[in-house]
Amino acid sequence: MNPIDLVLQQSFPSVMVPAREPVAAMMGPGERLLVASDGVYLEVLRPWIRLVRRIARYDVQTAIPYGPASAVTELLCGPVPPALISQFLRMTRQSLPNEAGGWIVWSAVSGEFRLVPLVPLSHSPGHLVYERPVLADGESLVVDCHSHGAGAAFFSRTDNKDDLHDVKFALVLGHCDREPSAVLRLCAKGIFETVAVLPESWMHALGVEGVW
Repeated sequence: MNPIDLVLQQSFPSVMVPAREPVAAMMGPGERLLVASDGVYLEVLRPWIRLVRRIARYDVQTAIPYGPASAVTELLCGPVPPALISQFLRMTRQSLPNEAGGWIVWSAVSGEFRLVPLVPLSHSPGHLVYERPVLADGESLVVDCHSHGAGAAFFSRTDNKDDLHDVKFALVLGHCDREPSAVLRLCAKGIFETVAVLPESWMHALGVEGVW
């Protein structure tokens, strides 16, 4: 086998799901494909999360001699402290009328979360450019936050491009000059799943009670 193909297959293997026993657990952070009886699943493991999502179905009724798989979401880091959501909201208001950004990161060493402000290379009411921050050993990005200033919260085409290859939650706050609006989604290697309702503790932290 071509050496490059061999390295790629080792870094992103395909595993046949057994029909009579659980599939062997991943040995460490990474990604793999699970070939199951009802389709192909992507499994992603990070220190803070484990995800399994179906990414393909079969077009024909060929008998597949493998076992079933199912969607899984395991938040290994535990819940994100709502105080960090409040802290980010304060950052967005200090940055008005311009956009602001921050990363909520989690340490597998200490088990603690912290908010890392993103230092802008340039920003305005309609854009934000920054360098990705350097995290401490054992830290992982959990929530990528940015604001839309006084405008509405939504995911733009630029956001879709920026989020395409990451594994994280993405949070956008809008209307930061008054009662804020917010959108939240899970991003996993091109999979975007909108969270219809924010956690209640986050809504309290933002000072709102409704659903957007």
